[in-house]
Amino acid sequence: DPYTRGIIEKGMKMSRHISTGPSSFIPENEIIGAMPLSDSTVMFLDEEFSGRMDNMTQVMGLHPHYLQAFLRCHYYLLRMDGPLPLHYRHYIAIMAAARHQCSTLVCQHVQEFEQIGVCSDWLRGLEFCPQRLRNLNEINKILAHRPWLITKQHIQALVKTGEHSWSLAELVHAVVLLAHFHALASFVFGSGVNTDPEVTEVNGVTDDLCPPGMAGLCTCHLTNSNQANGNPVCNPDTGSELKALMERMKRLLEEREDDDASEEEMFTRFEKEKKESLLVVSAGFDEEVVPPSPVARFVDDPSFGYQDFARHGEDNPPTFKAQDYSWEDHGFSLVNRLYSDIGHLLDDKFRTACDLTYYNMASHEGVDTSMLRRALFNYVHCMYGIRYDDYDYGEVNQLLERSLKVYIKTVTCYPERTTRRMYESYWHQFRHSEKVHVNLLLMEARMQAELLYALRAITHYMT
Repeated sequence: DPYTRGIIEKGMKMSRHISTGPSSFIPENEIIGAMPLSDSTVMFLDEEFSGRMDNMTQVMGLHPHYLQAFLRCHYYLLRMDGPLPLHYRHYIAIMAAARHQCSTLVCQHVQEFEQIGVCSDWLRGLEFCPQRLRNLNEINKILAHRPWLITKQHIQALVKTGEHSWSLAELVHAVVLLAHFHALASFVFGSGVNTDPEVTEVNGVTDDLCPPGMAGLCTCHLTNSNQANGNPVCNPDTGSELKALMERMKRLLEEREDDDASEEEMFTRFEKEKKESLLVVSAGFDEEVVPPSPVARFVDDPSFGYQDFARHGEDNPPTFKAQDYSWEDHGFSLVNRLYSDIGHLLDDKFRTACDLTYYNMASHEGVDTSMLRRALFNYVHCMYGIRYDDYDYGEVNQLLERSLKVYIKTVTCYPERTTRRMYESYWHQFRHSEKVHVNLLLMEARMQAELLYALRAITHYMT
């Protein structure tokens, strides 16, 4: 097709496809036939990534404006001047992705690590890497699964450990990498991104991690109850489902003008939504079962996983009040101070995902979707115990149907459990590109939540 031809003419190489294409959830022709990338993005890919578009980049390319912001940030974190040496960065990426058994990302960064050509024995597992990197295991697992537990004591333990200590600048770089790759695992699983064939074509230690038979296979195929080759979930009522959602959006907009809820009422609505998120579970999984995985060598304490922020009958951690510590007013300036420019790149990425709109919903055009986008972002933060006092959490229940909430919680909290059936179970009339946009919002909301907890702990340590 002309789009692929255009990319090849511009000197870029598409990943060699096998029958499933870049995603096992999205038909290949919808990804390849998406809107063309801007010349500047094509040039950036060509210069910085040898012109190769991996499967993840192709799926993200359904939203070219976002892809540009993502690539700038991703490249800066991994390749540009920064506190950490290059091989450390890729090893931290491996450690982060392994928490969710995301072999797609692990294999990619094992390959990148091998190409640097140093310390290849580290790839045999965590026990072969330096103590300094192993000391990150604790915050890696906490940030990945229960970020609200991170405290200034965790920061102190890393910064004041004699010969193995981290500077604050190095630690901020490491924390941003960890959060970035935890969130990226959510995007990879949520969008059914397939492993790139090229990644498995490496000799040496990669063979047992990424056997050639895995090429082109999304790890989501390996999860239970996945109907990857089954028929899509059909719902004869999809037209009325979309119509009802648009009517609710219209009604909420009208009610906003009349709603003068007290502070107490707004808090009650948040608490109600937070508690209801406890009841949202993906069926058919035993919390204690940790399936064996070829990436397990990079995981410390594999049984440590997600637990709900608000648990029944327990003393729960205090709600994180966004007005007391926000990305805009606090996190942004701290990361920029300790690791120059990354704050601007992260901010651009967050804003692009949240502001991205084509003013349509499924077949309807000229629609303001800001209410829906904010509900998706804030629901993720609500599950992580973060509250915005100017937001009415009653809107979440009105806008997000149960099957969508199950999908959001799975993709955000335990992405390795995501199945094609879950992906197909919500918003039956919407385009695949709209569902990928949902995944961009979930990824950015998750990353920002992890960063808020980590950066607040660093601030507490510094003051």
